[in-house]
Amino acid sequence: MPHHDDPFAPAVQTARDWVRTVADGLDTDDRAFAYRALRAWLHTVRDRIGVSASAHLAAQLPELLRGAYYEGWVPTHVPVRHGTTAFISHFARAAGIDRDRVGPVAGAVTTALSELFSPGQLNRVFAVLPARLCGVLYGAQPALDEYLAERSAAADRFEVDRLATLEYRVHALGDAVAVLARGLERLPIDRTDNSRTTSAAQQAHRILLAEGMPETDPSVRER
Repeated sequence: MPHHDDPFAPAVQTARDWVRTVADGLDTDDRAFAYRALRAWLHTVRDRIGVSASAHLAAQLPELLRGAYYEGWVPTHVPVRHGTTAFISHFARAAGIDRDRVGPVAGAVTTALSELFSPGQLNRVFAVLPARLCGVLYGAQPALDEYLAERSAAADRFEVDRLATLEYRVHALGDAVAVLARGLERLPIDRTDNSRTTSAAQQAHRILLAEGMPETDPSVRER
């Protein structure tokens, strides 16, 4: 079909021009990757701003990219109040890149879009975003440092919680062993008392179950 007979040709060509501009900013010939990076930028920003700001941003996009922008969009679910860590993770997943590449890639897309959008459009979008997220979109390293600090702090909290839980369970295990030992303990003059032994075993079993530990022999469960 001749170019002038294809009503969609101009829209397709404009979308290609935008993707090519993004690819040039990323210094790549991989148009598929450039499109993923652009789409990741649009969706990540879209989900973090309100409906009104989102409509103004979408109005600046070519027809085909506007359709991609609104793909999967749920107006009642925005803006999503995620922090730097979630923002970076979301962008990385959408773009198919490692988290440590988010800053440079997002920064390159932002630079490309600043050439494509009307003057001042990005300023209006960034005005409704927290400064730390704008830093990610501009490729600022401090934003990535903050992300790494958050991850490190979360890992430290997990380790502290894990050790505290382990310590508590060791104490519980000691209590269970002590109870069981008292139930099995007999003096030379004592007669065999199976009910006492069974009761001690059941009590130890309850202590272990309360701490989420593996169950003991079913024969010692409380009937």
